[in-house]
Amino acid sequence: MQLHKNKISRRAFLNRTAPAMGALLLPSLVSRALAAPAAYNGLKTRGVVLAVEDLETLNWPLLARDAGLTTIGTHITPSQVSAFIQSPKGQQFLADCKQYNIAVEHELHSMHDLLPRDLFAKNPEMFRMNEQGTRVPDYNCCVSSTAALNIIAENAVKYAAVLTPTTGRYFYWIDDAVPMCKCPQCKGLSDTDQALVIENAIIRALRKKDPRASLAHLAYVNTMPPPKNIKPEEGIFLEFAPIYRQWDHPLSDTAAGVDAPKQGNGGRLTHGETLRLLHENLAVFPAATAQVLEYWLDVSLQSKWKKPARQVDWHPAVCSADVKTYADAGIRHITTFAVYIDGQYKETYKDLAFVKEYGKILKAYGVKQ
Repeated sequence: MQLHKNKISRRAFLNRTAPAMGALLLPSLVSRALAAPAAYNGLKTRGVVLAVEDLETLNWPLLARDAGLTTIGTHITPSQVSAFIQSPKGQQFLADCKQYNIAVEHELHSMHDLLPRDLFAKNPEMFRMNEQGTRVPDYNCCVSSTAALNIIAENAVKYAAVLTPTTGRYFYWIDDAVPMCKCPQCKGLSDTDQALVIENAIIRALRKKDPRASLAHLAYVNTMPPPKNIKPEEGIFLEFAPIYRQWDHPLSDTAAGVDAPKQGNGGRLTHGETLRLLHENLAVFPAATAQVLEYWLDVSLQSKWKKPARQVDWHPAVCSADVKTYADAGIRHITTFAVYIDGQYKETYKDLAFVKEYGKILKAYGVKQ
């Protein structure tokens, strides 16, 4: 998920034989998907998540409006996005979104900004302990440190003064797919539990300033399993981000899957396992507020987070089938990374029609009435 620091790479697609998939790959399925089924009502979020560079060089508010999208999420870090929002281009972006009735949210890799690493020299106890029993400032924090949690929450409120979402939904992510604290006080908590301790501290602080605030719990790689020992505070909602999957097969093809070296104990992760994890999370977090963060348009992922960007590998039939799967689970908020779709991408590849097609697919499904 991280664009430059994360070592995750897209695995080669598995060559699988799945005769039942033939119908899914027919263009007729996409056409049928664009007509909204009578049994559904509309999604609340039809979105994209974009890096600052994308927003600086391409008129995404207009593109989102024309595609029938509701929401743009900015990315990557609080400090980076704050600088953009306070710049002339950022102010124009906000004005354009307001003009086109596009909601603005901020989906952020946050921990290095919320708990600055330079605090380690004087306060190593606020930072995680590694497997060898040594405090290290590389990732996340020690969630048993009240001082660390207080600083994280205070800085989240500070950034919220600039990065105020128009929806009231905040996204302050942990350092994802990397180790959490292994100190004696923390080691009994799963990675998901530790993430939730941090999120609970943040939402309590945010709600003192903004009573309507809600905050995402990111279920991603090592936090994909639901929490076991920590209960989410009021206002915490699920954000489910299944990065390890086979992109040319829908999730409903439960036998499909990929190698997932950083998830669980590694090994093959099937779509069936991903759907099981989704439903286990929905037993803890309400489906009505849950959001899916997908990668259907994530050129950065497809380019292995290196430019020049490759042309998007877009599978509309897979997207359509996935949206139906999520909608059938009761999910009303769906978005996708679309990072690297910027001015240079448009200049190189010209065609952005897939953005409109994505928007039409999202408009076709909602939650069953």
